[in-house]
Amino acid sequence: MLHAAAWTDVDGAEGDPQGAAAVNVGGTKHVADLGAPLVYYSTDYVFDGRKREPYVESDSANPHSAYGRSKLHGEAASGERAWIVRTSGLFAPWGTNFVRTMLRLGAQRDEVAVVDDQRTSPTYAPHLAAATRRIIERPFGLYHVAAEGDCSWAEFAEAVFEDAGLDCRVRRVATAELGRPAPRPAYSVLRSEQDAPRLPHWRDGLRACLDRLR
Repeated sequence: MLHAAAWTDVDGAEGDPQGAAAVNVGGTKHVADLGAPLVYYSTDYVFDGRKREPYVESDSANPHSAYGRSKLHGEAASGERAWIVRTSGLFAPWGTNFVRTMLRLGAQRDEVAVVDDQRTSPTYAPHLAAATRRIIERPFGLYHVAAEGDCSWAEFAEAVFEDAGLDCRVRRVATAELGRPAPRPAYSVLRSEQDAPRLPHWRDGLRACLDRLR
């Protein structure tokens, strides 16, 4: 059973931590109580971002946001018959995500402000889906599955505009300038010491996403 439903509004969770917990913890427990083997998708936001080298499965979680705490507690609620898949920066040709937002803004503006002090591995959702097929052939447990390579969100935005042929500049800013309610990890690159499937580079994922959108 794939459990992909979640409260993903990071800033909204900071204002309503009980609501986020009801979805991400309570909802996960309801699914786990069905008794079927479960894939639970979690997040790089379970880490505090103080490392400057990739986080692996044995690293201690220390979330600083209500969203990160709710996802970490959701991992525990998934039970013993679960594959817990932590990933990061998901994007796809559908839904609300960073790539689609940048494409919309890049078509409307000459310049977009994007944070340059948060570093992660943006992951193409179809690549994660393909890896999930291989994960469920392995023992239950915790796996880090994210794109190869890493970048800041500003670098990611620049790549979006470049590959999409949009004439829009990226103004690199600090996270503090945006005044967001929820803290974000400054560094949350994920790698696996559990022999999890390796994904293509995030730039390959971006090109695949843009090809689908075209």
